Order: sequence, then structure tokens, then C-alpha cells
Amino acid sequence: MGDEERFQRRVRSFVRRPGRLTEAQRRALQEDLPRYAIQPALDDVRSAFVRSAPLVIEVGFGNGEALAWMAAREPEHNFVGIEVHEPGVGRLVRRLDELGLDNVRVAMRDAVEVLGGQVAAASVAQIRLYFPDPWPKKRHHKRRIVQLEFISHVARVLQPGGLLHMATDWEPYARWMVEVAEASTDLVNLGQPFVECPAWRPQTRFERRGLGRGHQIFDLLYRRC
Repeated sequence: MGDEERFQRRVRSFVRRPGRLTEAQRRALQEDLPRYAIQPALDDVRSAFVRSAPLVIEVGFGNGEALAWMAAREPEHNFVGIEVHEPGVGRLVRRLDELGLDNVRVAMRDAVEVLGGQVAAASVAQIRLYFPDPWPKKRHHKRRIVQLEFISHVARVLQPGGLLHMATDWEPYARWMVEVAEASTDLVNLGQPFVECPAWRPQTRFERRGLGRGHQIFDLLYRRC
């Protein structure tokens, strides 16, 4: 079975819905995205940057609000953002252009494909996954991004001492994350099992929505052995 067929048959953690693009987002995708995009043929995402710097990957950056905020406040890092939905990508690259940030690159592909095929082993300082879709119905749990395959990719690409930071406002998913991550012998939980929100994570739109619904926020932090 070829890679293309395997990726087509694998259950994905997202559903592609045709989002409504604003004219500004459409223009950003056409004019700005080429400067930031990581092409699928690139076999090492570090090659997309002019400089060498510790690499941080945000999986599923949504509207890009958090990623732009982090990149502006951590200029010592290179960031790769992974997102498949065009409106969020358009909004992010427009913001990057406004801020004049050149330490971010964008992969518009499935995160598992990017981590498995475009990220070198032991090359990443941190992976950040904030408020992924919890797929709350039991029959949809197989769509959750945090699965054994995802954690295996994370463990492979993180450098020794590298960090996996996850956050969710859905307690059953938080418990799921703990169970799946701790099945890996390569990751050590730095919490009991949760941690206080690290200073590098901003409050996101999804977090504000969760808090408005009375949800508790759960941050998880794992270190690569």
C-alpha cells in the first residue's frame, strides 16, 4: 500500500468544511501565504527557514491568534503551524505580515502526515496542541488527534528534553490525553497529572468559550526522555 492510499484510508481528526473566506483572507492566501507555506515535497521543515533556531510546532492553530502572539514574544524560536482550514490560515498569514514576523512557517496538511513525513527525528524543541476538537461522542473518539500514532510521532521528533504541551477544556478528553501519552515509555509527565498554564500559552478563543460554559481548563506537560 502506498503512502497516498494509506493516508486516504486513515481516520482523520478533522472534517474539511468549506469555510467562508473574507476578501482580506482570500487576498492573504494568494499574496502572503507563498512566503510562509511549507510545500508537501519538503522533507525537513527546518529547511523552510533562513536561520537555524530551536523549533516549536503548533498543531491545529485555528485562527492563528495564539501562534502569532507566541511568535512575537519568542523571537528566539522558529515556529511551524499546522492547520487545514483556509480561513484560519488566511487570518494568520495576514497577521504575520502586519507584524513583520519571519519566524513562522505554515503547513496546510494533516498534522500526522507532517510529523510523520516532514519532520526529522529529534529535531523539535516543543510541540504545542491547544484545544483540539474533543469529538465528545464515543463513536467519534477514533477521530481525536491524540492517539497512539500521534504520540509515537511526537516522541520520534522531539529532541531529548523536548516538551509536549497540550491543553483542553473537556475533562474526559484531558483524561484520554493522559492515558494515551503515558502509554509511551519515551515521555515523562511533569504534572500530577496536570500543570498550571505555562507562561508561553496565551488564552485562546476556544479557552474563553470553554470558560464561558463553566468548563475547567486542563494543561498537560510531558518531557521527552
